[in-house]
Amino acid sequence: MDSAHGQAGESFRRAVAVLRCLAAGIGAVLFLTTGLAYADPAPGVLPTSGPEFGYWLSEKHDGVFHIARCGEVLCGTLVGLLYGPTEPVPKSRDGRSECGLTMLTGFTPMSDDPGRWAGRILDPDTGNVYHAQIWSPQQDVLKLRGYVMIPIFGETQTWTRYTGTIGAACRMPQ
Repeated sequence: MDSAHGQAGESFRRAVAVLRCLAAGIGAVLFLTTGLAYADPAPGVLPTSGPEFGYWLSEKHDGVFHIARCGEVLCGTLVGLLYGPTEPVPKSRDGRSECGLTMLTGFTPMSDDPGRWAGRILDPDTGNVYHAQIWSPQQDVLKLRGYVMIPIFGETQTWTRYTGTIGAACRMPQ
């Protein structure tokens, strides 16, 4: 292939990449302006119980979260950690113990999707806070989706109800 064709091919690839970025940007703007990205909380009183409340084992089975009311919202606190008998309690990026760290904050019922809750989740390793949704599609199962800006830019985890024990310093049994 000669130089002119190579440059034309490279220009075409760049143009396609720019168009893809523009299309994604326009799609994101439309998604955000139509209100589909992050639903407003449902008006009314926050329930005191429901399928989302309780103790939940994370997808990788390395943490237990307690989800409960925190004032007028739901929050989730890390209450159990899997770490070795000679290891110290894991610490977050800022040096605080992860034991007792509230990582799920501000969850309120979504007005446009009954059974789902919208709030935020903290990544203790980076200090970043992301949008999140939680819901219980069946008994003893909790789905958690963390995302950037809109739900399609995220990841869903499946948590299961935890009925085991938790020792001192949030230590989960090995």
